[in-house]
Amino acid sequence: MDFGKIESLKNEGFCGFVSVKSLLNDYSQIPAIRGVYMVLRTITKEPFFLDKGSGGYFKGTDPNVAIKILQGKWVYNTPVLYIGKAGGEGKEATLRSRILKYLKFGQGKPIGHKGGRYIWQLSDAEELLSCWKPLPADAPEDVESMLISEFKHQYLGKRPFANLNK
Repeated sequence: MDFGKIESLKNEGFCGFVSVKSLLNDYSQIPAIRGVYMVLRTITKEPFFLDKGSGGYFKGTDPNVAIKILQGKWVYNTPVLYIGKAGGEGKEATLRSRILKYLKFGQGKPIGHKGGRYIWQLSDAEELLSCWKPLPADAPEDVESMLISEFKHQYLGKRPFANLNK
């Protein structure tokens, strides 16, 4: 898969490609099934990072990091900012419930979705897109790991901007 092109993601079965702003108004289009999802930034101008983003303080922990850290994590030549999973072995989460948690965390709610928190320090976070790939038969954790591994191979060992593990 070419992580630099949205067409490639579509060819791999990803669908949706809906803005955060739109999903906040109506998340019913996200399927209630397990799978993997991505957060994308299609805006081509340089990112502008906020000292204090909109992420929630889960268990009183500040989700914000120094702008220097964000600048160091930025990956150029790809719209992919984050790769996540929903559901799997012994887990009841669905794409809808997991993405909704992520969006609520981005609205300042104290929700446990620390992975991907860097996204909420982008000034254009509401313009970002979410896409997803339902996986009724495959293990989301395995697919997520494979996607992150492929990404790292393509981008000289760097993880997607907001992925902190794997």
